[in-house]
Amino acid sequence: MKKLRLAAVGTVAAIALAGCSSAPDDSADGSPAATGSSDFLACMVSDAGGIDDRSFNANAYKGVQDAAAEFGIQEKFLESKSQTDYAPNINSLVNDDCGIIITVGFLMEDATKAGAKANPEERFAIVDAASDPDLDNMKGLLFNSAQSSFLAGYLAAGMSESGKVATFGGLAIPSVTSFMDGYWEGVQYYNQENGTNVEVLGWDQNKPAAGSFAGGFEDQAKGQQLAKNFIQQGADIIFPVAGPVGLGAAKEAQTTGKAAVIWVDSDGYESAPQYKDVFLTSVLKKIDVAVKDTIGTAVNDEFTSEEYIGTLENDGTGLAPFHDFEDQVPAELKAQLDEIKQGIIDGSIEVTSPNQPQPSS
Repeated sequence: MKKLRLAAVGTVAAIALAGCSSAPDDSADGSPAATGSSDFLACMVSDAGGIDDRSFNANAYKGVQDAAAEFGIQEKFLESKSQTDYAPNINSLVNDDCGIIITVGFLMEDATKAGAKANPEERFAIVDAASDPDLDNMKGLLFNSAQSSFLAGYLAAGMSESGKVATFGGLAIPSVTSFMDGYWEGVQYYNQENGTNVEVLGWDQNKPAAGSFAGGFEDQAKGQQLAKNFIQQGADIIFPVAGPVGLGAAKEAQTTGKAAVIWVDSDGYESAPQYKDVFLTSVLKKIDVAVKDTIGTAVNDEFTSEEYIGTLENDGTGLAPFHDFEDQVPAELKAQLDEIKQGIIDGSIEVTSPNQPQPSS
């Protein structure tokens, strides 16, 4: 196996979120002020973890901001501190006469469906949940992250020096465990193809009840402790699927210098640059593109509830560049990853995760 060398730890970068502009100033009532000149208002409700979570909330909000810039419209967001905020935030934005309301996260599915059912004139789109056949005003934005995570698992197995890699999730929900499934499958495929026995700590697709989870998406200390435990067991590459909790794992990897991290949703090298020296790559969910495009259909009165599923084939998911690790990843391994990607696309390599999104009937 290729010996994994961590980049030297330099000065910690500024905490400002790379790739997303700053949030709009608050209005007089304390809520974020709408921006833009058009009468069309694109709205978003974040999940817990915050708008600057360096992960899926931030990525979704970038899509809203990109839409505002491209279409010359107004935008507004509300943050959810807990699940009890979902319905009130959605109702508040309905009252603001939004042209479309984007909700972020599988956990918001019930609240989004309720809002769409109660307000048939309002358009909704939800990240990480399916369209509802009974609702023509709610669009699901899904991503087959198991496919791209399969590549990440193969990469991790090929780069590990210890023969042990790890993963953990925030909560045991399909939008999280699909990543973990794909990662685990990619490691198994590496072992099969190369006659190795790289071990995955924290997840076994066949034994989900024994998986490692932080219990949420906000407590970075839990992520740091999980990473510490994995490193003590010998893992030298860690794949946190837990939003901001994963920053704790990156901190532990950077502090000890004993592990690299594969980030999720956004390119961690850009979105969390304070830890860029430990990011081997990231599994991308191009939420920002899907959100921007969906808002565009609403602006142009072309909105439909037809479900979107991002895949390797349509570039809705994939691996980020290797950045500081570019020279460490062997050319042979890079070529294998390209071949595996094509194999997944053409069906000659099967990703079997039961948590992959399936088109709604």
